[in-house]
Amino acid sequence: MNYLIAFAVCLFTFQTKAQTFKNPDSLFNPTPYGFSHASSVKTSGELVYISGQSGGLGKEHLLSPDFREQVQTALKNLTTILNSYNLKPENVMKITILIVDHSSEKLKIWEEEMSKTWQNKPFPASTLIPVPRLALDKMQIEVDAVAFKAN
Repeated sequence: MNYLIAFAVCLFTFQTKAQTFKNPDSLFNPTPYGFSHASSVKTSGELVYISGQSGGLGKEHLLSPDFREQVQTALKNLTTILNSYNLKPENVMKITILIVDHSSEKLKIWEEEMSKTWQNKPFPASTLIPVPRLALDKMQIEVDAVAFKAN
C-alpha cells in the first residue's frame, strides 16, 4: 500500500509547472564549473533522453586527435539533437560527461567550451566520469543528457 501512495505522489508532483535549479548556499558554488547541484521539473511535459554524443564529426564520425575539437563537436552534436526538439541547452536538466584519461587540463577545456554553449545559465545538474576508454578508438569524450520540454 505504501508503494501505491509513493507512486501516486510521484505522479502528482510531476504534474505541476516549473523547472528548478538549486545551488544551496551551504555547498560550494558549482557555477564556474558549468553545473548546478540539482535540477527538478514540476510540470507536465516531455523528458528527452539524449544518448551519449561523442566528438565525432558528421555522418562519417570523424574524430579529431585534439581534445578541445572533440569537446566542441560533442556539444554541437548535443545542440543539434536539442534543436530537433525545439529545445536549447537551458532545457537540459542533467548531463553526464565521460572523459578518457581525465586531467585538470581537460577539465578546464570542458568548462570553457561548456560555458560557450550554456551562455544563458542556469547550468544543468552534472556528473563527470573519468574513463580509461570509450566505445571507439580515438574517442576522448562522450556526453549524454536529459532535457525537459514543457507542454
